[in-house]
Amino acid sequence: MVEEIANPEKIDAPAAAPAPAAPKPRRRVAAKAEEPGETVAADAMAQSEEESPAGEQAKSAPRRADAEDLELNKENVMLFGKYSIKDVVVSDSSMTNYVRFNMQAYPNIFGRRRRKSYYDSHISIIERLINKLMRGGTGKKVGGKVIRTNGRLQGKKLKVLHIVENSFAIINRKTGKNPVQVFVDALQNSAPIEDTTRVRYGGISYNVAVGISANRRVDVALKNIALAALIGAFKKKKNLSEALAEEVAMAAMNAPDSYAIKKRVESERIARRAR
Repeated sequence: MVEEIANPEKIDAPAAAPAPAAPKPRRRVAAKAEEPGETVAADAMAQSEEESPAGEQAKSAPRRADAEDLELNKENVMLFGKYSIKDVVVSDSSMTNYVRFNMQAYPNIFGRRRRKSYYDSHISIIERLINKLMRGGTGKKVGGKVIRTNGRLQGKKLKVLHIVENSFAIINRKTGKNPVQVFVDALQNSAPIEDTTRVRYGGISYNVAVGISANRRVDVALKNIALAALIGAFKKKKNLSEALAEEVAMAAMNAPDSYAIKKRVESERIARRAR
């Protein structure tokens, strides 16, 4: 038994594992080679068509046509699909950069430029009026009372958009003029030129007359027109569209009964006394 273990020839070797089968080579289908003459001829023909004037004209014609149609459509856009914008004239040169109109039938930029500089100079003046009307009332005592709308207009831009559209229709029916031009005239008439600021010097406070920037002039005029519309429709038979149309029409005629005109005259009178 010792001899059998000592003799390595008598020990059975373990069976070797079978070698893995070699993978079969993939069969490749040879592509049909093109003759060099045909390739060169096709390339030359395509290049000649692109370089020819007819080919360039055909290639650029659709793009030019689309651009021209887009510009034409922009020029022909009408506010609410009824009123022309390109014929509106702003006679006050200081307000030209802030009384602007976007080429949209229903002006709404969805606040895309609210984080950028000069936001007010890139937004339509109609949309600024809509934003001024979306408020919860006067916020303070105006005319001996405080007006609260209880959130009927706050955040409801589509509702206020239709209110402005109806008021413009009333202006057009009563005056026979373009309501956009009437509204711009009302803005120019109700925008104050001077205002006062409070100054403290040596323990004494007094008012000093100051000039107003063009952007603030437009803001004040829009605020007074919006407040006049809310006051005119509060607990009365007329709705907000009728009150807004009446205020815009009176301010455009520079009527002394207009609330916006009264506020402009009052602020300028106080500024003259504080000079």
